[in-house]
Amino acid sequence: MRVFFAGAGGAIGRRLTPLLLAVGHTVVGTTRSADKAEAIIKLGAQPVVVDVFDAAALTAAVAAARPDAIIHQLTDLAFAPGTPQYQEGLARNARIRVEGTTNLVAAAKAAGVTRMIAQSVAWLYKPGPRARTESDPLAPAEGAAATTIDGVKALEQAVLAMPEGVVLRYGFFYGPGTWSARPSRPPSVHIDGAAQATALALTKAKPGIYNVADDDPALSSEKARRELGFKPDFRVKP
Repeated sequence: MRVFFAGAGGAIGRRLTPLLLAVGHTVVGTTRSADKAEAIIKLGAQPVVVDVFDAAALTAAVAAARPDAIIHQLTDLAFAPGTPQYQEGLARNARIRVEGTTNLVAAAKAAGVTRMIAQSVAWLYKPGPRARTESDPLAPAEGAAATTIDGVKALEQAVLAMPEGVVLRYGFFYGPGTWSARPSRPPSVHIDGAAQATALALTKAKPGIYNVADDDPALSSEKARRELGFKPDFRVKP
């Protein structure tokens, strides 16, 4: 399968790309910076330098790649929680989720691509008395989290409107290339577990939503375990 990987140079991209290549997929990976293209080449993928906010350039890049599917792992969170720049990062990240996703979905449609696997988050459910499942509602967009929640909802709506749109709601990442070597707060997922779930979802996932997280009494990832074969303890071999 030919895969257009938006965000291949990010934390999960560095773990996921080798998994995709290992099972025979061809990966065209995007980066916004020409300086980072070499890192994508070293992973074994073909780099494309493109800005997701440049709709015309993105449409041309997707068309040139001729992909069978698109993986959307675009984020803009360079600074950890608690740093002065973190709030600014949340606003930029929300813009990617709204405007960037809109452009990516439009580019997919223009190229005749019907399948997209996209990153979302598993910690924005409305609280309830049992473990949250994919059918439970997200929290209302209120207070300090409103921008983030609105962005997540916009991303999910756009992706799920595609004929084969798949949304993976990850827990907070930990592991290589993330902000923490160990789980910092629930729900969490090791970056390698998230990568494994995404690689499996590319060919196995039915259109819809999947929670992807470590065992957690407040969140169920049973659907991803059952339908995808997701294993939270999966680790990429050194």
